[in-house]
Amino acid sequence: MEATISQQRGDATLDQRIDKMHSRDRAGLVVFVAVLWCTMLFALFNIWSYISVPAIRVILSIACGLVLAFNTAAIVAMLRHYVEDKHFIYGLDIKHLDEMRRRRG
Repeated sequence: MEATISQQRGDATLDQRIDKMHSRDRAGLVVFVAVLWCTMLFALFNIWSYISVPAIRVILSIACGLVLAFNTAAIVAMLRHYVEDKHFIYGLDIKHLDEMRRRRG
């Protein structure tokens, strides 16, 4: 019975650590997407006045939109995948981190 209780505590601690790592990664990805959008739009608006050919403006706008759309979609898909497999993904990371700490300590 004691092994079961300590195992449940260990599982709860592992779940908490997994949730913490997942939320940290999710926040980092959201910040990354926001910075990406700001950077791309900043660059587009700063060079806009130097482009005299309307066709180039259209091409540049479409390219910028595609880069933003595909990168954002890829990161959203990755976040969804992480939610589905976060115990596998982060569980392995945590086990390896714990093993490294045990070897050092």
